[in-house]
Amino acid sequence: MTHLYLTETPILDFRADTIQSLVSTRGWSDLSTHDKIGAVYDYVRDDILFGYNADDTLPASRILADGYGQCNTKATLLMALLRAVGVPCRFHGFTIDKGLQRGVISELVYPLAPRNILHSWVEIQYEGAWVDLEGFILDQGILQSLQAHFQGRKDHGAGTSNLAAPDVTWRGKRAYIQRSGINRDLGVFDAPDAFYQTHRQLLGMRGFIYRRVIRHWMNRRVAKIRAGRLPTIPGGEKNLLPQPSTQAISKGGL
Repeated sequence: MTHLYLTETPILDFRADTIQSLVSTRGWSDLSTHDKIGAVYDYVRDDILFGYNADDTLPASRILADGYGQCNTKATLLMALLRAVGVPCRFHGFTIDKGLQRGVISELVYPLAPRNILHSWVEIQYEGAWVDLEGFILDQGILQSLQAHFQGRKDHGAGTSNLAAPDVTWRGKRAYIQRSGINRDLGVFDAPDAFYQTHRQLLGMRGFIYRRVIRHWMNRRVAKIRAGRLPTIPGGEKNLLPQPSTQAISKGGL
């Protein structure tokens, strides 16, 4: 079964020249398995800035070219890079409460956003177990800005139970940043391609407006947050907190 988790797919296009060049330049293939995972993970977390791409279904090579991504697109790139260096991995899909997007989505369009937003993390085969990786979503600039603004707070709309010291570093075990915002478990898939065959959002006219207008607004707001300028949230900080989860998460990881 391991070969299923090392296969190239249209979305996980890790044989693309740009991806192969990155892997070669960084020397990742020469590292131990533990260090391969850590190097790739750190690259996707911090070198690929948090931001909103045109679509969740973009191939990994396009996300690399964009230089930014959100949970789903960063997961795609992480999976492609992991498979490129021989680390088996799979895709786990969820939905999260849209409260985690408050402050990034303009208040003008926030009411139009779906209550539940597609979310995902990557699971790797490591030392005989499946290990969850989700802590790669927010780059250090965004995370440090949130920590400075909400100093002394543990809970926050980022979806972590400990904002001051979130479990986002690869240490050979699971790493999370938005797990507490999950409200529905959509299951495990060999690759994101299979997930997006049945789970899509922002289609039709709403998707067109998102791609052409709204995501650019969101990316400008993300840049302001990274620079330390956080927007005022109507109703106060309580509106950043996600609603309680309604479904248990499938067992996985360590």
